[in-house]
Amino acid sequence: MRFLIDADLPRSAKDLLRRYGHESIDVRDIGLGSASDSSIARYAQDESLCLLTGDSDFSDIRTYPPARYQGLVILHVPPNATASFILAFLEGFLKQEQLVNRITGRLVIIEPGRVRIRPSTE
Repeated sequence: MRFLIDADLPRSAKDLLRRYGHESIDVRDIGLGSASDSSIARYAQDESLCLLTGDSDFSDIRTYPPARYQGLVILHVPPNATASFILAFLEGFLKQEQLVNRITGRLVIIEPGRVRIRPSTE
């Protein structure tokens, strides 16, 4: 899987994804660190990348229809979460390979204690 990591996640998420065999690009490394959501979404589409973010705006399927993306993965973490917490949270998901393999064309919301996967509707 190829991921685009949004600026609201720790930079070290890139290394974590790579340890699990995934390619990853951080928006801050390609000049999109302060870009609008729509610019980030367009880049993810153009480059066939799954967007990994903590920004719940991307869970609006009317604006960001999951079928038009390689995947939209939203991490719902507490607002005071540390980078270590976020990485452990993300790693818990990455360890579930069967779920990771179902991302394409879907909205995935990862919350403490559960993962919700919205099926593609297009």
